[in-house]
Amino acid sequence: MDKTHLYVLWTNDNPITAEKMVFMYTINSLIHGWWEKVTLIIWGAPAKLVSEDLAIQKKIREALDAGVHITACKACADQLGVTEALEKLEIEVKYWGQPLTEVLKNNEPLLTV
Repeated sequence: MDKTHLYVLWTNDNPITAEKMVFMYTINSLIHGWWEKVTLIIWGAPAKLVSEDLAIQKKIREALDAGVHITACKACADQLGVTEALEKLEIEVKYWGQPLTEVLKNNEPLLTV
């Protein structure tokens, strides 16, 4: 079966990595048709980065506008106190433990950063 949906698990809060890898690749993947669907999963430290960094928030907007589905781990966001801030940026916030397990069990394309 041809896999056309890429999941990107973003766990690194380095802003250079965010700009030069996470957003560069996810946005260009859709613009250039490398993947039909891209889901960016914010897990852990990047949730705090996204809630505080205006340049990263601008990249979030660009990615959303390009069609990237952006979602965040609710447990992480709640523990870091940033759930409301992420939701205001139009990021889906949900529990990701079980869905990530399914992605892994189904051998879906998953890039971890």
